[in-house]
Amino acid sequence: MEGSPSMIGLLVMAYGGPNNLDEVEPYLLDVRGYRPTSQEIIREVRERYREIGGRSPILEQTQAQADALESALNVNGNQFKAFVGMRHWHPFIKDALAEMQAEGIEKMVGVVMAPHYSRMSIEAYIKKIEEANSPIAFSCIENWHLETGYVNALASRVHDALQRFPEEIRADVPVIFTAHSLPEKILEWDDPYPAQLRETVSAVMEKLGSQPHEFAYQSAAISTIPWLGPDAGEVIERLVAEGKKHILLCPIGFVFEHVEILYDIDIVYQKLAKSLGIHLERIEMLNTAPWMIAGLANLIREKAKEAGWL
Repeated sequence: MEGSPSMIGLLVMAYGGPNNLDEVEPYLLDVRGYRPTSQEIIREVRERYREIGGRSPILEQTQAQADALESALNVNGNQFKAFVGMRHWHPFIKDALAEMQAEGIEKMVGVVMAPHYSRMSIEAYIKKIEEANSPIAFSCIENWHLETGYVNALASRVHDALQRFPEEIRADVPVIFTAHSLPEKILEWDDPYPAQLRETVSAVMEKLGSQPHEFAYQSAAISTIPWLGPDAGEVIERLVAEGKKHILLCPIGFVFEHVEILYDIDIVYQKLAKSLGIHLERIEMLNTAPWMIAGLANLIREKAKEAGWL
């Protein structure tokens, strides 16, 4: 599908990740703003990627979501063309914008594949667009944490995952909803991130009913400054101390598999569960869940209409 001045670009953004172990060091350099990175940290991060297959699946997962969104948006005619841009690795956001411009696209809607807004996350993507100095007019979706399709897809994934537990205890299995931790300093900015996370939990629980549940953060960086808690590992340990033998993890801040899922949950928390002698499961990630894709496509159309492009 060729671009044209009447075509609306869709920039689907994600964090980025190394495509092989040799890319781990330069990737970390970009993440850390080109500050020096200790060899110890590089080795540790490289080992994490080695344990999940030697690469990040972020690019292929985001491309699949972009393709699904483009198909959903163009069901009644070709009005949108999707491009993928990464915040910290190839293809960078600026490269995606350059590709759009080369194809003659003059306007675009941007969406980050992370539903919750924070100045440290979503705002950083918008800044990358601005720094690219592209002539393309743009309008970005800043959050979609209460989008009905996303909420329904999460509730469906939780319902399906609960079927893996014995029927007689299923109603008592606690669900721990998780999201990526951020430095505590965001609280000083009155950042909406923590509140939006809890709003998502409430919306999902309205669909699920009376299932016991908790909220926790995960994947805090190794840092000298405090990060938001409690950590999911601490919550797992507390629930076990309270007598729980079966626990379900539901990541809500992540919509596909990457290192925070495949390593932090599937390896680290599963090792913890094994050491505690409990049964730990996680939901299947949303990836290209039809409900979520349809809901996001509606938001993208609304953004384009608000801008006067449709």
